[in-house]
Amino acid sequence: MKKVLVVNCGSSSIKYALYEGKQVLVEGVMEQVKNYDLKLRQILKEIVKSGKVGSLREIKAVGHRVVHGGRISKAQVINKKVMEVIKKNSVFAPTHNPHNLQGIKILQKLLPVPQIAVFDTAFHQTMSEKAFVYPLPLNLLKQGIRRYGFHGISHQYVCLEAAKILGKSLRKLNLITCHLGSGCSITAIKKGQVVDTSMGLTPLAGLMMGTRPGDLDPGLMLYLQNTYSPKEIKEILYEKSGLVGICRQGNDFRKIMKGNKRCQLAIEMFCYRIKKFLGAYMAVLGKVDGIIFTGAIGENVAKVRKSAEVFGIQIDAKKNQRNEIIIDKNSKIKVLVIPTDEEKM
Repeated sequence: MKKVLVVNCGSSSIKYALYEGKQVLVEGVMEQVKNYDLKLRQILKEIVKSGKVGSLREIKAVGHRVVHGGRISKAQVINKKVMEVIKKNSVFAPTHNPHNLQGIKILQKLLPVPQIAVFDTAFHQTMSEKAFVYPLPLNLLKQGIRRYGFHGISHQYVCLEAAKILGKSLRKLNLITCHLGSGCSITAIKKGQVVDTSMGLTPLAGLMMGTRPGDLDPGLMLYLQNTYSPKEIKEILYEKSGLVGICRQGNDFRKIMKGNKRCQLAIEMFCYRIKKFLGAYMAVLGKVDGIIFTGAIGENVAKVRKSAEVFGIQIDAKKNQRNEIIIDKNSKIKVLVIPTDEEKM
């Protein structure tokens, strides 16, 4: 089988995994990355050093996770046109796309094999106009101003896994997937297709997150313009809001749970917004077969999963089994904890 390298160049880290078929040969994470060229070269050396490949020539393709791909609805072989799309959408994902693009350019030189872009936005392209069009002057839609959604690779992976666990075809299931980590989003999936998702044009919208606020009154932005510069507003929205903005003790949920009243308020706000979206998406779907939690918070913090107790669902907060149903198996709506695997997806 051919060997494929999967790379996820984040804002300050690089995740990577070398696959042969579905088998992981080598995987790892580089943290605190400042020089992407240096770190990617180091990763390639580590792969050769592992003994899992005789030489880098055995790697036949490289898959790149890219956050914003605009209207692209499936994975793409990277060419000049695809790179232009990634660059164009960097304005909507400024902490992600530029690093994704940087990783692509470096690996094109280091590994001259087909490079494939897999987009976080692609899975959400099944949304209908009523869900993705903003109630703004319609000519703005031609400029690409619309809802896209993110974390699509993760949402797609866990809904496929949920179908296996529940023993049903995904096309016969209505699911709500909750990706809760540093970034958070929630998606309504009807018979395998996304009908709505919490993030929008950018990864700022929807749920409260580690450092991002989620949904805000647009008038607030107009007000902030009177006091802050565009650079300062961007910093507030991407780095100083969410859990960090409320509790001022970082966004490590383990520490926040042990904190003061401000920390407790942050947790209550976080859970409250999850509950609101769950209720809304249950209404949108009509019938819900399962609710899936994933991401560092979704997988590990039972208190947050309790926020799914809407419309009579009772969750056993003591249970924390992964890939298992965590409520009464006789309940019509199952709640599952499924670790995501974006590299595998």
